[in-house]
Amino acid sequence: MKRRNFIKNASLTGVGLAVGSSLVGYAETPSDKSFKNSLKSTNTLPLVIATWHVENATAKAMEILQNGGTALDAVEQGCMVEEADVNNQSVGKGGLPDREGNVTLDACIMNKDGDCGSVVYLQNITHAVSIARKVMEDTPHVMLAGKGAEQYAYELGYKKENLLTESSKKAWLEWKKESKYKPIINIENHDTIGMLAIDKNGDISGACTTSGLAYKMAGRVGDSPIIGSGLFIDNEIGGCVATGLGEEVVKTVGSFLVVELMRQGKSPQEACEEAISRIVTKPNSDYKNFQVGYIAVNKQGETGSYSIHQWFSMTKFQDGVNERIQSEYFLKE
Repeated sequence: MKRRNFIKNASLTGVGLAVGSSLVGYAETPSDKSFKNSLKSTNTLPLVIATWHVENATAKAMEILQNGGTALDAVEQGCMVEEADVNNQSVGKGGLPDREGNVTLDACIMNKDGDCGSVVYLQNITHAVSIARKVMEDTPHVMLAGKGAEQYAYELGYKKENLLTESSKKAWLEWKKESKYKPIINIENHDTIGMLAIDKNGDISGACTTSGLAYKMAGRVGDSPIIGSGLFIDNEIGGCVATGLGEEVVKTVGSFLVVELMRQGKSPQEACEEAISRIVTKPNSDYKNFQVGYIAVNKQGETGSYSIHQWFSMTKFQDGVNERIQSEYFLKE
């Protein structure tokens, strides 16, 4: 099942929902030190994982790693593959637009040192993840938004592009006939590519990029470009990325939560499951009507994935095998 079919089985439609990180203080104890010291890779490196069925993206990332590139290079170039794919209507060029017909992109990136950069509500530039990296490396800021992010891209030499393809425009015009703004299950409308990589040195980086919720209110930003929600990396512990309904991920600062749970000793799988539990057990949670999924990796090279509903998947490239792994899920109705 293709990655966007996840929405067809369990999520809110864009016709339905309109809608820095805060780091917790941490005092290291002897047991914490022992845990960190134990997190030495026992699995073959390098390693790449990504949300959804994206073998072309993980293949590109692994090519970078096998040629001596860093995990940071790998996640950027891997995500760029999906951003440039006009048949992918949830990322980069060809993404489904907001209610006004504008394709707006969100992305972030984070390296082994904890440096990070993001762009939100970026228009007319395909490779949002690359602009996010430039924000991280070449500016004193973490996040640039809207016209400011776009102008920065032009200053870097990027050319203005029309991101609305004929296919996405046709879908938007069809949606406009009724323009319903109520939750409807089983209509595909959004998802994200999030990618995590560990290079041969054992260093971890991650990136996340999306065109967001289809037919969203103009200006809407989800979890994907928010460090700690859509993505979080701690090179001593591991990393996590999220996909699905961003508003729900933000409410629990999901990716940061997963990494902190791994810091406490949980495996990536256990941490992803606990993070989903935090969503579905909230009072009055409407989790039967939306989807959230997490993937995670720890310093040992162990991986995990979990979602609320069925059909979420992770692509993993390790030991020469580039494969899609179906995620376990919470709702077994």
